[in-house]
Parts: sequence; structure tokens; C-alpha cells
Amino acid sequence: MASEVHVAGVGMIPFTKPGRSLDYQAMGEKAARAALADAGVDYTQVQQAYVGYVYGDSTSGQAALYGLGQTGIPIVNVNNNCSTGSSALWLARQAVASGTADCVLALGFEQMVPGALASVYGDRPDPLTRFAAVRDEIQGADPQAPMAAQFFGGAGQAYVDEFGIDPAVFAEISVKARRHAAGNPNAVFRDPVTVEQVLESPRIFGPLTRLQCCPPTCGAAAAVVCSAEFARRNGLRADVVIRAQSLTTDTSTTFEARDMRQLIGYDMAAAAANNVYEAAGIGPEDIPVVELHDCFTTNEFLTYEALGLTPAGTAEKFIRDGDNTYGGRVVTNPSGGLLSKGHPLGATGLAQCAELVWQLRGEAGARQVEGATLALQHNLGLGGACVVTLYQKAGAR
Repeated sequence: MASEVHVAGVGMIPFTKPGRSLDYQAMGEKAARAALADAGVDYTQVQQAYVGYVYGDSTSGQAALYGLGQTGIPIVNVNNNCSTGSSALWLARQAVASGTADCVLALGFEQMVPGALASVYGDRPDPLTRFAAVRDEIQGADPQAPMAAQFFGGAGQAYVDEFGIDPAVFAEISVKARRHAAGNPNAVFRDPVTVEQVLESPRIFGPLTRLQCCPPTCGAAAAVVCSAEFARRNGLRADVVIRAQSLTTDTSTTFEARDMRQLIGYDMAAAAANNVYEAAGIGPEDIPVVELHDCFTTNEFLTYEALGLTPAGTAEKFIRDGDNTYGGRVVTNPSGGLLSKGHPLGATGLAQCAELVWQLRGEAGARQVEGATLALQHNLGLGGACVVTLYQKAGAR
């Protein structure tokens, strides 16, 4: 795959609480239109589309895109749990990089219901059954606690147990998320919070309190990717390139390590990041801005180390030194992340993409990370899959 892949346009709609959004078709159409307009591309020029969502019937992607027209192109529906949006982007990039298509649309949306994530089907095996069995062996199960919080809260507790850190440090991530989100009109939660408020919110599981858990929201985001030749031929901006990208799934260590951190995808994330660094010939020390999967504060904390942003066992110091925010070593989640934007599963990965494209273009407003020429994205889904993507400002070295 030698062809250079450019992100010609991105779009997203403001995320909203469940019950307050448009339906998924309308949200998806709006985000797709925004990305096409940003790219300066007509839908008739798009040769393929990959559409991600988790909670929806088959061919929901067609239902959303048919509002733009019925052009007969391949439309592929994608579901990879919380990494769905980035999985759609990964497929779109592959189509362009392989030369199969010159202009491809990646779209993600989710119309969610209030409350914690839960399985929909009760008449067949749950795909997380293997994960739940290992979780139960390690820490048992709490029928009163949300499923995802048990996994990610347990992973945070495992880190606390090994390194003896003060679990209150996790709350500082929520404070940072709200501070960043204050400059993001697309985020749901933009009001500041204090560490005390975070810690005093209702306890959910292990070290996690309510304000350390991302809320379910509704929303949509999209990206148009194209070849350099297509951009040149059509006079499109080609200032952001996907420099490297990796999609990984679980290996045997996920289950055999008997460690909650491996069970929630630490090794998947580390492997994907290492693949990207090796392909691009750079290291984590070269990254100035990251959008990472902060579904819970504990996962953001663990991901600092999984991505190599700070060495193993040093994430607490990384936070306390302010190295995860403006003025520090790397700005993490300038958008406010999932903790502040909310987490419409299928849209999340493409919303991260949009944020980083705006950062590299210098269009992020109050959130701008000055001088950023590289940007890293991490999107994780239990079950499992992890996508890490490296974007670069074209011409930068």
C-alpha cells in the first residue's frame, strides 16, 4: 500500500444527550454533508463509503447516506464496538492506499438510549462471555455495577495495587477534560469541576465515581479520504496525511495474564502504537497532541503508558507534573475527550479524527495546540479491537 492517503475533509455535529438528538439517519446525513462540504467534494465523486454504528439494524448506513443520493456505490456497514468509527476510517484508508478507490467516505453515528451500555440480545452467546469469565476469576462480578465500569474500574484498581498510587489522581483527568472542553462547542459537558466534586460524585465501581465515567450520547462524525492525485486533480486541500495506522485485536495475553489491564486492551493498544511508530519512523516523544479513548479516567491513565507517552509506572507523575495538558509534554484530549463530549459509539473515532485534523490545520480555536505537525489517535473497543492512527501536516518533517 504505497499510495499516500489525505484527509480532505471532516465534519461532525454537536453531541447531545439521548432523547434530544435527531434520528440516526438525519445525524449521519448532516455529518456526511459537513465532511463533503469541508472537502469541497460532491457525493457523486465518492467511490466507496464505510459507515460505523453499534446499536442499529443492518443497512442503517445506506439509510443515512441515501439522503445524499442513490449513486450505487459500495456502502459497507461496520460494527467493532467502541472502536467502530476508527475501524470505518481504517477500511476507507485501506481502499485509497491500495489504489482500489480514489475518494472514500467514512461515517460514524450512534443514536443511544440513557444508561450504561448493555447487551441487546438475550437469546444467544454474548461476545464478551470469555472476557466476563476471566474478570470473574480475577475480581468477581458486581451485579449492581455497570458492565464496562467493572472492567475499566478493575483495571485501574490493578494499577493502584501494583504501584501504590493515590487513586484520587484519576479524578484529575476529569478536571482536565472539562477544562479542555470549555473551548469545544461540540462537547456536551463544558462546565468546570473540581477534584473534590469528582470524588464526591456517586461511586460506580472500584476507584471510579460517576464523573469519571463517560456518558452515553448521540452524535455523528465523518471524514473524506482521498489519494494525492485525486486531491490535485480536483483542487482539494491536501494538508493532512494519514502517516500510519494500525488495527489490532486481542492476543492470548489478554486472557492468560489474568490481569484486568490486559483484559481491557492494554496490550492491543501498545501493539497498535508500536506498529504505527515503527511504520512512521518516529517515537512517542515526537507527538505533541493526542486524542485517546477516555471512556473512563482509568483508561486514559493506563493509555498514557500503553502509547509510550510516559514510561510504565510513571503516569501519576505525568499527570501531577502537568505533562498531559497545555504547557506540558503532550496535550491529551484537547477536545475534552469522551468524558466531556460523551461517547456515541460509532461516531467517537471519527470525532477524534475531526479534532486532530482541525489541530493540524490550525483551526481548533481556543483548543489549538500551537505548532502541531503530528497528531496521534487511539480508539479502543472491548471484545476487542484497537485502532491507532498517526496524522501529519503535509510537508512537515
